[in-house]
Amino acid sequence: MEQPIKILIVEDEMIIAANISLQLTNLGYDVTGIIPRGEEALIHIKENKPDILLLDIQLKGAIDGIEMAQIMQQDYDIPIIYLTANTDDTHFEKAKTTNPHAFISKPFKKLDLQHAIELTLHNIQKDELLVKSGVKNDISPFILSDCIFVRHHDKMVKVAISNILYMEAERNYCRIYSKTKEYLLVMTLKDLDEKLPSNLFLRIHRSFIVNISHIDEIATSHVVISKKAIPLSKSLKEELLNRLHTI
Repeated sequence: MEQPIKILIVEDEMIIAANISLQLTNLGYDVTGIIPRGEEALIHIKENKPDILLLDIQLKGAIDGIEMAQIMQQDYDIPIIYLTANTDDTHFEKAKTTNPHAFISKPFKKLDLQHAIELTLHNIQKDELLVKSGVKNDISPFILSDCIFVRHHDKMVKVAISNILYMEAERNYCRIYSKTKEYLLVMTLKDLDEKLPSNLFLRIHRSFIVNISHIDEIATSHVVISKKAIPLSKSLKEELLNRLHTI
């Protein structure tokens, strides 16, 4: 017998949370809890890991929803659907770095919730099929000192390291952007970072590694490579500037 999909609701407006819980139960999902604060949700996840996290961005308490997601993702890969009222561009860009599966704007209809969850489940199943089909093994790159061999369509292709502009995290995958093409790897950005030549590449954000020789511009909170603005973490900016002095 199949177990119902487990969903955790992290929402500090209890009337909204109770309404969501009722809707999810009627749709056949198992609500593992309704929790108003991010710090409490992190404890709950350790004890009863859900399949999907419905997470309000503007939580009251010591941490907001985005910060809670960032902490959670250090240990768990749980798909996130954000609930939001009036999210400004800054919060939206910050939320995007946690690679959510969907955003739902409050107030929302039952159908909005249903579609967001079904889309998330579809994406999860697609990821699992990729792994089961052997793509995970086939696509793993061979990283040498001057190039990376990656799976592209039905063959392994050679990508010169000097041509790689930057890499971006996409949940359990990462995407390599070269001067002419992009390649999807079933490898986390952390694992890729450990294998790349440290004299050329630097992780400047939790979701981005850049080839520092291709940086065209450095601003307060981002760098520009080939007209693409890439976020730059404050804590890593000094290391980037120091590295640029040595090349």
